[in-house]
Amino acid sequence: MNIRTACFGALALAVFSGTALAGALDSPKMMEPFFTDSGMKTMKSDDEMKAAWAAMSKDDQAMMMKECQDAAMSKPYAAFCEKLKALGGANK
Repeated sequence: MNIRTACFGALALAVFSGTALAGALDSPKMMEPFFTDSGMKTMKSDDEMKAAWAAMSKDDQAMMMKECQDAAMSKPYAAFCEKLKALGGANK
């Protein structure tokens, strides 16, 4: 019975940890407006990115900016975050 409880506990921890680590930069719904392709490899033009940024809620903008300021979180999204910082800085 103890092994079974430990396995369920480990599974629950893995599920909740994975959910907690996923953020705005990992969300296809949040990132899709900034890319031309479904694989999110090619960013849209600066004007299109500016329009997508302006269309987002202030809360979503703040969440994305916060994640881009976290070095560990933003590393895989370095090019995107650079453009985002330029857009975010223009709105402040």
